[in-house]
Amino acid sequence: MTKRTKAILDKLDEVYTREYKCYLDHETPWQLLIATMLSAQCTDARVNIVTKELFKKYDTVEKFANADLKELEQDIKPTGFYHNKAKNIISCTNTLMEKYNGEVPDSLEDLTALAGVGRKTANVIRGNIFNQPSIVVDTHVKRISKRLGLTKEDDPEKVEFELMKVLPKDHWILYNIQIITFGRQICFARGPKCEECFLTDYCLEYKEKNKKKKIKK
Repeated sequence: MTKRTKAILDKLDEVYTREYKCYLDHETPWQLLIATMLSAQCTDARVNIVTKELFKKYDTVEKFANADLKELEQDIKPTGFYHNKAKNIISCTNTLMEKYNGEVPDSLEDLTALAGVGRKTANVIRGNIFNQPSIVVDTHVKRISKRLGLTKEDDPEKVEFELMKVLPKDHWILYNIQIITFGRQICFARGPKCEECFLTDYCLEYKEKNKKKKIKK
């Protein structure tokens, strides 16, 4: 780890502490799995509203596995892309029942073999449920990691592998939570609050903006 990377992580730890909480409400591993599947192209806040009633109606993996497709589609409609999500949830939970006795597996290979589960979802489960060092690349992590010069990649999987090289393992899942918080509070995609930012010394985009301002003057 370079001194620059350590300085970035130290700043994040200072502002957000090393404690973290998953933004998706859940009580069990399978609830987090389903909530993460629903969060694709949807805000965590909206998912939490939907799952509050959803997990009361379907309170076991078996109930999801036996759910009526059309009915489940309507239950999760506010999260968007509900046709595919409902189909994947039923297929995924059927596999959990058939292969894993209703439990959520912990390996990346087993998780990504489930319907509707990619590396991002798998890493959310591995990091938050099984405490396995994992990097979750969502839009915040990709955007801000590029701004901080920790990656030059655009493809989420390539970003994940680059961050694995430059970040210490004890910060992998922590970095995700801290950067998501930072992205929601300060470092927006458009109109970031640079005047409130504590990482401007390390932001390539901020430095580039300042260069252009000086040239104009």
